[in-house]
Amino acid sequence: MSNKYHYHFIGIGGIGMSGIALALIKKGFTISGSDIIANEQTKNLSKVGAIIFNSQKPNNIDVVINKFSNKKIFIVISSAIQKNNIELNYCIKKKINIKHRSEVLALIMQNYHSIAVAGTHGKTSTSTFLTTLLDLSTKNVSSIIGGIVPIYDSNSYIEDTKYLVAEIDESDGSAINYKSNLGIINNIDFDHCDYYENINELILSFKKFASNSKELLINYDCKITRNNIKNDYQWSIKEINKIDYAMIPKIQNELFTVAKYYEKGIYIDTLNIPIPGLHNLSNITAAIAACRINNIDFKKIKEQISFLKLPKKRFEYRGNICNRTIIDDYAHHPREIKETLKLGKLFINKNEKEKRLLAIFQPHRYTRVEKFFKEFAEELSLADLIIITNIYSAGERNINKISSKIISKEILKNNKNVILLKDNYEIKKNFFKLTKENDFIINMGAGDCHNLWSILRENNISIL
Repeated sequence: MSNKYHYHFIGIGGIGMSGIALALIKKGFTISGSDIIANEQTKNLSKVGAIIFNSQKPNNIDVVINKFSNKKIFIVISSAIQKNNIELNYCIKKKINIKHRSEVLALIMQNYHSIAVAGTHGKTSTSTFLTTLLDLSTKNVSSIIGGIVPIYDSNSYIEDTKYLVAEIDESDGSAINYKSNLGIINNIDFDHCDYYENINELILSFKKFASNSKELLINYDCKITRNNIKNDYQWSIKEINKIDYAMIPKIQNELFTVAKYYEKGIYIDTLNIPIPGLHNLSNITAAIAACRINNIDFKKIKEQISFLKLPKKRFEYRGNICNRTIIDDYAHHPREIKETLKLGKLFINKNEKEKRLLAIFQPHRYTRVEKFFKEFAEELSLADLIIITNIYSAGERNINKISSKIISKEILKNNKNVILLKDNYEIKKNFFKLTKENDFIINMGAGDCHNLWSILRENNISIL
């Protein structure tokens, strides 16, 4: 890589794209980018020197070419950028070199001892836990992940370090572009139906990712992963025998998990994990295992466990509205919804009959809803009241005329406590009609549903 290059990101405000852009700025490159929506990522990039355009049109490229005429320009895109994007088509017409974001991240990774975190679920949390433990134990780690890491308050932290933790996106098949010193696969579950025809195609993509990793660590508890991916190391929260790294839970509640930690079947110590939920325990076990594979002393790791925090939008406490607890979560796949609501149930005292678990869900992508509407209905029914909003398209065309009604109708077969609303503003309008004091409210999705709380504030509702 050379600072004689200029990188222009189309869709720079995305959580993955912005992290790579931040890393390149830190490396000394000039950066520009466009996005039709301003957000915290675009604001932060602008503060550190990136040129941000608030539209996507050909003139952006002309400005960049004129300003950086002494540099070779690369256009960076993600799979979220549609083929009919006007700015992208102008770049093709001008014959400007176009790179997928995975190619750029792969180049950055070459400069480090890289640890690549992949899998269908839990990548961001695992990457956050691993980054935190490595940072506090060694002060020698950088990271680029798809979420906000609490110790950095950023999705990208780049220094001249030994290690780099990188979160790997499997949604578009680009996972095969990465080569890492240590690869991690959390799990394999069918998803991204817009790209993969079936689970076998997804497994093949993970196999290629695995073959590009010098060493590979997998989740033994995931049957699909265990049966299909050759590996060097395994972790588990269920098994001890013949498992390299295991954490067996002994105490679980809404505040923490106490678990016994084992290496190769030998008991090492008991750890108090400050984050509840078995899925989080598994992700933390993976992080500990990755540290140990890289020869980090266990005593140092144990000293840092109490500092672990979830990334933003992962069961994130947002406050209290008139004695209603507010939680934001990124869950957008049936399996993720299942684990999130199971965790929510831990906060419901069964002796308090008036306390309810309320789920607000914004479905993400028409293809995902069409494929999994029955599974969505099954998992959402765990809540006492379900509010479903319109589908967030993520740029997809609604070819088969799919709507959220397909989920609500399925829920109604067994649970009458489901309500279909249009969007955040309709939730705001009906908030106090639908909710009660002591409700534990979890707002879930991967779209713009997380703007709900700022919209509620517009109504002068006090959030403590």
